[in-house]
Amino acid sequence: MANTIQCCFKRYEKKYMLTPAQQARILEGIRAHMKPDEHANYTICNIYYDTEDFALIRASLEKPVYKEKLRVRSYGAAKDGSKAFVEIKKKYDGVVYKRRVTMEASKIPGWLGGDPRLSPGDQISREIEWFQRYHKTEPRVFIAYDRLAFAGIEQPDLRITFDTDIRYRETDLDLRKGDWGYPILGKDQILMEIKIPGAAPLWLTALLSEAGAFQTSFSKYGTYYKNIVMKKVNARRPAAVPFRKEMRQSA
Repeated sequence: MANTIQCCFKRYEKKYMLTPAQQARILEGIRAHMKPDEHANYTICNIYYDTEDFALIRASLEKPVYKEKLRVRSYGAAKDGSKAFVEIKKKYDGVVYKRRVTMEASKIPGWLGGDPRLSPGDQISREIEWFQRYHKTEPRVFIAYDRLAFAGIEQPDLRITFDTDIRYRETDLDLRKGDWGYPILGKDQILMEIKIPGAAPLWLTALLSEAGAFQTSFSKYGTYYKNIVMKKVNARRPAAVPFRKEMRQSA
C-alpha cells in the first residue's frame, strides 16, 4: 500500500486458493523477483453496499460479462477524522476497473445516504452518486482480512497479495467499529491474488505450476452471500409437504 493515492485502476486480477505449504513455496520462489510492499503487512476493512434483496451480488454470481459493486474501504480500522475510500469496482470481459474517492470516514455514510452537501464534487464522485440514485444501495456487510503484499522489482505494476483470516460481521457496519468479525474461510485457506495489467511473466507461470496452484473464481463478498446469507434463507423456508397418493387420486 503505497503513500501515493491511486484513484483509477485497470488490470487483470487472478485468484488462487492456497494451502500453507503452497504459500511457503511461492514466497520462496518470488524472492528474486519481488519485494515487500511499502506497508507489507496490513489489515483491509470493507463495507459492501447492496440493495435490500442483494441484487448486485446475486447478479455478479451469475458471472455476466459486466458486473459492478460498491464498497467503502479503509486500511486498518478507521478513526474519527481519518480517511477512507469509496470505490466502484467494475469487471468487464475479465478486466477489472476500479475508481475511488477519498474522504473522511465519518462523512461517508451521510454522503452515500444522499446528502449532497458532503459530495467531493469531482467526476468520480458524480459517478458514485449516479450509481446510488440508480441502485439505492445500503450497507450490507463488513468484511476484513489481513494482507501480505509484494510488488515486482523488474515489473513494478505486478503485485501479489496473500489474504488470511477473512472475516465478516453484519452489525456495527461502520469502519470505525474495529476489524473484528466471524470467519468466512478455514484457517488454512489462503487467498492469493495476482494483479497485473497484462500477461504474467514466464518465471511466475512456471512457479505456479511447480507449486500446484490453479486459478479459481472467488469473491469474498460472494462467498459471504452464498455461505451465510443463503444458508439463513434456506433455514427459514418451510419443509416441503409430501404429495400423498390418496391426495392425487381424489383430485
